[in-house]
Amino acid sequence: MPIGQHLVKNWPVLDLGEQPEISLDKWRLEVTGLVENPFTLDWKQFMDLPQAEDVSDFHCVTTWSRLDNHWKGVRFRTIAELAVPQDEAKFSLCTGYDFLPGSAVPYTVNVPLARVIEDDVLLVHTWEGKPLPREHGGPVRMITPRLYAWKGAKWIRKIEFLAEDQKGFWEVRGYSNTAEPWFNDRYSY
Repeated sequence: MPIGQHLVKNWPVLDLGEQPEISLDKWRLEVTGLVENPFTLDWKQFMDLPQAEDVSDFHCVTTWSRLDNHWKGVRFRTIAELAVPQDEAKFSLCTGYDFLPGSAVPYTVNVPLARVIEDDVLLVHTWEGKPLPREHGGPVRMITPRLYAWKGAKWIRKIEFLAEDQKGFWEVRGYSNTAEPWFNDRYSY
């Protein structure tokens, strides 16, 4: 277990105060930015992509960890391969369908491109053999098992490839930009 974490058997629910309901017929994933092939996927197109299964841990910055989660989804790397990032693209900025209540500020998460193309970074639609529950980001969320969980956008709707790092929702509020659980890397100092 990473430093400062404790094991949970359940999966606690954390969000910005809203849990958007996105029907499968309305869900879209827009892929844009510094890429040769920008595109938008609907649910069928997303499900037609190569699917991956993985078992990984989930570490929340609020000090809990849930081990050995069974996921199914699309590797982030598959999305990147379809988009063909330009040479200057070094970062990703992912945006969710959720907003800070009463505002137009969407949830965003920034992760270096080198980290999001790791094998275990997935856009998941299935958890423990069932559709990903809405309260956990269903129909699709990103998981980043080697980073704290806030680095994986729930209710993901957009991936943008960038040349420069653009801090995400929690990073501009004092959370670490690198988010390494094994180094207790929770906050910026």
